[in-house]
Amino acid sequence: MESSPFDAWITNDDELVSLLGQEWQRQTSTLQLIASENFASPAVMAATGSVLTNKYAEGYPGRRYYGGNQIVDEVEDLARRRLTALFGADHANVQPHSGANANVAVYQALLETGDTILAMRLDQGGHLTHGSPASMTSKAWHFVSYGVTPRNDDPENPGEHIDFDNVRDLALEHRPKLIVAGATAYARRIDPAPFREIADEVGALLMFDSAHVAGLIAGGAHPNPVPYADVVTFTTHKTLRGPRGGAILARAEYAKKIDSAVFPGQQGGPLENTIAAKAVSFREAALPSFSTYAEQIVANARAFATALADHGFRLVSGGTENHMVLLDLRDFDAELTGKEAQEVLDRAGITTNRNTIPDDPRSPFITSGLRVGTAAQTTAGMREREFTQVADLMARALRGRADEATVSAVRADVAELCASFNPYATFVR
Repeated sequence: MESSPFDAWITNDDELVSLLGQEWQRQTSTLQLIASENFASPAVMAATGSVLTNKYAEGYPGRRYYGGNQIVDEVEDLARRRLTALFGADHANVQPHSGANANVAVYQALLETGDTILAMRLDQGGHLTHGSPASMTSKAWHFVSYGVTPRNDDPENPGEHIDFDNVRDLALEHRPKLIVAGATAYARRIDPAPFREIADEVGALLMFDSAHVAGLIAGGAHPNPVPYADVVTFTTHKTLRGPRGGAILARAEYAKKIDSAVFPGQQGGPLENTIAAKAVSFREAALPSFSTYAEQIVANARAFATALADHGFRLVSGGTENHMVLLDLRDFDAELTGKEAQEVLDRAGITTNRNTIPDDPRSPFITSGLRVGTAAQTTAGMREREFTQVADLMARALRGRADEATVSAVRADVAELCASFNPYATFVR
């Protein structure tokens, strides 16, 4: 098994080295199409594995509960400065361990228990922390859910876009303390301006959960919600291409409450090694080349969506304007579920995830949909031509799913394609 170029120091643990090598092989010889994944740069990974992992740093720069944090303070301040400059924000908190932690910290900071929040319903494209019954958020706060417009077979008006009339009607009826914009399975641009108008009309605060599109925002390929929202949350490992983690941007008036909600309200010691890696990714995202990358992500998604539609897949909302494509599999094959499609594609070397679609008749464990994204393979260097090939490979595997020889042949073709687009090729020993 080929070793990973990043495991040189793990020389006395054959079992772990073997597993790392296997994962290295999986990531670089198969297609990574999960919309919430990306390939972090070697610099990001080096910072994640740096000596900062040794330091306890409860608190914030200049206000720590442990000694020896002089350098750590500079690292965290560097990350905060880079992040506020990248998005044009007043204040940044870079300590959240995840996007979910960031969202819950905002609720805790700005709301009282039981307050009403208006957010996108999970099966319409929202996130678990937007009030799903499966999340603790629904137990601590009262959520009212908005959704998308009904499906329309008119290609000029396909529907399944955010229903702003519904958002406004619900806001007027329920008078939420907070409105949440943003989604986890929605392939269209989300304009923050209408949300701001509705929030102002009912006297609500506005939070924009930009977990999926933060990198597109940084690269200028998606509208920046910072001028409109009171608070913006996001993850650093999706389109932003940083380490696994979260962050919060806030207007100055909410900075103290946000910080207190993250620590000590929710988390203990921050992961300063990850914060250093976040600082690296914020610097990378400020480079001109990152804007080119963000634009290519969107162009690739558009080409990918067109090719998938040509193979008979129905595109939820009729297309894409960001990094993801949400597929309704029923037009392609009425018997094919998201669960089966995900498993077949795994065998074919194509990593995806099953996903509910609006008004899905199947359970969240089975689903009628599949979510795919272009961020990771765009990092690897693929462009529109390659994503058209990827659509062909997906269709071949799913049509021939009952024939293992067909699936194996697709896997071989996938490996051949990936061999020319290894994101870490220049770093292999």
